[in-house]
Amino acid sequence: MSETEKRVAVVTGATGGIGRWIARGLAEAGLHVVLIGRNADRAESAAQWIAQGAPGASTETRLADLSSLRATRTVGSAIATSHPRIAVLVNNAGMFSARRQVTAEGREAVLAVNHLTPYVLTDALDDALRAGAPSRIVNVGSSKSDRARIDPNNLELTRGWGLSRAYGQSKLALMMSTFARAERLRGSGVVANVVHPGLVATGLVREGGVIGAAWRIMKLYARTEEQGAATPLHVALSPDWATVTGAYVKDRVAVAPNPRALDSALASAVESSTRGLLAQVFGAG
Repeated sequence: MSETEKRVAVVTGATGGIGRWIARGLAEAGLHVVLIGRNADRAESAAQWIAQGAPGASTETRLADLSSLRATRTVGSAIATSHPRIAVLVNNAGMFSARRQVTAEGREAVLAVNHLTPYVLTDALDDALRAGAPSRIVNVGSSKSDRARIDPNNLELTRGWGLSRAYGQSKLALMMSTFARAERLRGSGVVANVVHPGLVATGLVREGGVIGAAWRIMKLYARTEEQGAATPLHVALSPDWATVTGAYVKDRVAVAPNPRALDSALASAVESSTRGLLAQVFGAG
């Protein structure tokens, strides 16, 4: 099968952590994998690593700083132009921070990377995903969303920012937007689900001090990156998940999400606020 005939998968955060294992698993399954990364050297290294572990793998790299919503839309549009039919999208890139940061576009960074970026990229690839149906969207969530609260009027936490609150709220927002998208896509052949990979020993936490020390201890009991990729890959590839949509998955099993994620009025308010934040970057259109 030629590269042009292969089914196409797109993976963010594919240059390290569970992302490169997800990309490798998709390549081993015979898909042409588009790896989105920020650093050219790391992206090329990841592509070579995949090729070494999966001889015959078909990959390409695309560079984008996913903290930038404009850059995200641009890379998504470019991918859709090159690949008008996409079978799998894995929004894996994520961010954890011990301090509140604001991106160059004026967005709170944790929310931008964990929620707004997947939203923008999936929008940019929407037509290609529909054209590639049956296709799947797999958004990598976190158990931090399980007990998180969310204020649709304060998604960027300009008031009351805290590292755990920011991360949990961003992942809950991601879940709510995924479920809303799943409903919009019903009947299209595109399914959308959220996957918790488990506690994985990755480089997500790059903090020093007490936070860094606590993370180093937790990593001793965490899953390997390869183990963390197992459930996202299962949901992306298994026939069991071909038609399941709007689910929250842990260890390959659909589980009950945070009840707030199922509150339609709250979800609608979060959707509206999300669109409002994006309009501040892209304009009302």
